[in-house]
Amino acid sequence: MQTDKIILGIDPGTTIMGYGIIHITGNKMELIQMGVLHLSKLESHELKLKRIFERTLQLVDEYKPDELAIEAPFFGKNVQSMLKLGRAQGVAMSAALYRNVPIFEYAPKKIKLAITGKGTASKEQVAAMLKSILNIKEMPQHLDASDGLAAAVCHHFQRNPSSGGKSYKGWG
Repeated sequence: MQTDKIILGIDPGTTIMGYGIIHITGNKMELIQMGVLHLSKLESHELKLKRIFERTLQLVDEYKPDELAIEAPFFGKNVQSMLKLGRAQGVAMSAALYRNVPIFEYAPKKIKLAITGKGTASKEQVAAMLKSILNIKEMPQHLDASDGLAAAVCHHFQRNPSSGGKSYKGWG
């Protein structure tokens, strides 16, 4: 089993894409970077998809992650929103695949469960728990960044059950 690993987590979105990158050394987990990509000022959906692809590829090229953990689109009632979110997720996945980075997908409920022990936790509760787990002095203003980070941490816990993550099976 690889003990030194970098995981890129992405929360795809068509308004804001959140991301977080963690470094795992043995049982130690540390934050490398987290942030957001603002897409709301771009008018065309196609241009947003292009920016998501470019930024994801840039993150992959800069940080050389061993794996990508991505949040699955939330299944809602608005089919158009779901379709756009699925496209956003798809182009982020394509960028990682372009560089041969393996992809792991997690439902939002599963990520929340892994981080907080509660599948219905709020974004604020997830951010607070990540702040504690990773010893982060100050969380970013946009919770989308912590959602991306949560995907990465969830993936680490999922792959290494002895590392302190909450126990769960299936899509949560």
